[in-house]
Amino acid sequence: MNSVQAFVQTEEQQQVIDQLHRLKGQIIERGVQADQENGFPFESFQDLLSMGYNQMTLPKEYGGKGFGIYGMLLFQETLASFDGPTALAIGWQLGVVGEIYEKQAWSVHQLQQFADEIVHHRALVNRAVSEVITGSPTRGGRPGTNAELVDGKWHISGRKSFMTLSYALTHYLTSAWIEEKQAIGFFLIPKETVGVSIEETWDVMAMRGTASHDLILDDVIVPEEALVEVNDGPRGNKLNGWALHIPAVYLGIAQAARDYAVHFASTYSPNSLPGPIAELAHVQEKLGQIELKLMNARHFLYSVASRYENPETRASITNELGAAKYIVVNHAIDIVDLAMRIAGAKSLHNSNPLSRYYRDVRAGLHNPPMDDMTITKLAQEAIRHL
Repeated sequence: MNSVQAFVQTEEQQQVIDQLHRLKGQIIERGVQADQENGFPFESFQDLLSMGYNQMTLPKEYGGKGFGIYGMLLFQETLASFDGPTALAIGWQLGVVGEIYEKQAWSVHQLQQFADEIVHHRALVNRAVSEVITGSPTRGGRPGTNAELVDGKWHISGRKSFMTLSYALTHYLTSAWIEEKQAIGFFLIPKETVGVSIEETWDVMAMRGTASHDLILDDVIVPEEALVEVNDGPRGNKLNGWALHIPAVYLGIAQAARDYAVHFASTYSPNSLPGPIAELAHVQEKLGQIELKLMNARHFLYSVASRYENPETRASITNELGAAKYIVVNHAIDIVDLAMRIAGAKSLHNSNPLSRYYRDVRAGLHNPPMDDMTITKLAQEAIRHL
């Protein structure tokens, strides 16, 4: 079985996947509409919140569901096979929460207080780090957003781009430069804070339903304890297995493209042939390539997740996280392309799901880490161990 189902390990994981499948029809329908209108599928996120999806990676000791990275990948891949933008958007919640509580970087009080927000008030959070002047935040650019402590309160001003899930977020985990510390701080800012607003700038060809608009911070004032993290270097240099939620989304899109291609090839029978095109050798060759690429990507992704979660093997993890994203995304792009070659010109119709998979899957190239950074790190590692 070449699907996510073959990688399920526990009954608890299966129960969540079953819950997601009960929402499948509505999520697909709303995702199509959001793509067509460049809108946002609010109802889908309400359905996910109703099943406690925002709590999946919050540890059980804090009242959450307590799933690790491996479980997160299963759920995200499943959800993305229904609608990639919905999965990518809420995936940031899972990844950010998982990382925060794994690394215990916040104070005990801050961790418990925010866990209560997640469990009892359906909190959704994402890191607000991207800015036009810095490019990809993983490259280490200093944010143009600034924070200054005045009379025991932080004053924050700036603009963040690619604020995915902007409409549904309850909190923004915002990076800002702190001059007095000569460091980058992260501030937990509730959406209702005075001076916080969303500017609707998201007009792109891919992942349209993510509402990745700009976040505007106009002299936002928050208490001193809103500063929850201080970083003295680029976050991209730190090992974070929770970032694997990103490739899981593109693997899910690839699975959806594969399913469409297999169904199309098995049912489309032009009158020039005695049977469906699935009987043709060149079509079988393409389907076989799709299966092989899916198998390769999925085994690599879940293997890396397992190694990261195992204390005995995590220490040996170096560039595998970046490599997993590189392999999955580039294989996913190839898979969608092969599916479109099987379907032919029909795949170019706006009403055909393959046309959306084609647009959405390419967004993975622009999610961190970037391909050139991954390849460079692999090369440098090889040279160091000559």
